[in-house]
Amino acid sequence: MTRPDLTVRGGGIFGLACAWEAARRGARVRLIEATRIGAGASGGVVGALAPHVPENWNEKKAFQLESLLMAEAFFAGAERGSGLPTGYARTGRLQPLDSAEAAARAADRAAEAQALWQGRAHWRVVQATGAAWEPASATGLLIHDTLTARLHPRLASAALVGAIRAAGGEVILGEAEEAGPVIWATGLAGLMALNDVLGRRVGAGVKGQALVLDHDARDLPQMQVDGLHIVPHVDGRVAIGSTSENDWDAADTVDHHCDGLLARAIAAVPALATARVVERWAGVRPRARSRAPMLGPWPGRPGHFIANGGFKIGFGMAPKVAQVMIDLVLDQRDQRPDGFRVEASL
Repeated sequence: MTRPDLTVRGGGIFGLACAWEAARRGARVRLIEATRIGAGASGGVVGALAPHVPENWNEKKAFQLESLLMAEAFFAGAERGSGLPTGYARTGRLQPLDSAEAAARAADRAAEAQALWQGRAHWRVVQATGAAWEPASATGLLIHDTLTARLHPRLASAALVGAIRAAGGEVILGEAEEAGPVIWATGLAGLMALNDVLGRRVGAGVKGQALVLDHDARDLPQMQVDGLHIVPHVDGRVAIGSTSENDWDAADTVDHHCDGLLARAIAAVPALATARVVERWAGVRPRARSRAPMLGPWPGRPGHFIANGGFKIGFGMAPKVAQVMIDLVLDQRDQRPDGFRVEASL
């Protein structure tokens, strides 16, 4: 490759998405990953691309909506570019309603969703059918939304790598020279470096544990029950996740918290009771102090930019994050929401 137009540091979903967005626009891209693709939270198993509740609308929810609506075309482009699957499908989501009050609130939100989601997806209260693939509901009622999608994190990462290379970009494991502006999408390590350099806490890591069951529900909706995500994937397995642990000793060990996920999943969906556990996963997700992604120039380092803090919604936010970052870095067009600017976490 001739001298790159842009360097991206970090092979997680934000780094890969930014590199692909730049490459598909014709830029010469060099992505440098210190260890392995998906070495941090992006190497997980859950892959739930789920929207926030359609009420109390704010810039974060609006940004996420745009990203979720962009996701199908974004990941389809990566599939075409690489010839590899991403596991993306907009299969929707079911959530149980366990009280009359919850059902009434959900019905009110349906009207808000119709307006806020621009008629491109729906949020409805529906009657449970008694099918095996439904969450238990005390009222017999469920929320069914058609905006929620799933993505297989590891397949998607491999497809993005393939697409970047097919477009003439470089993906380098180890160390290499930087050229052009540099986007730092280095997850937890990047947040810790910012804490040190800036002398203040701008972000932290929250550990998550998840597991994978051998149960084929690949074309069925995912479910969310009391914060637990139950996500059928294209490979005929179901991901269950995840915990949120602010206090932890080892980043990659699983323990009783993971066992608790399995018990909760079986209570929510008894059809999973006989499914074999094929993987348990643990990792640490980068959370910015603002709880929104941190996007923009690195303070005091001209030519260096930050894309970090995806936390639990990094895969869902990635298409829009990539668009906004490449607009900013290559075209000097700033479309970042105020709450996503780096200074919002300082």
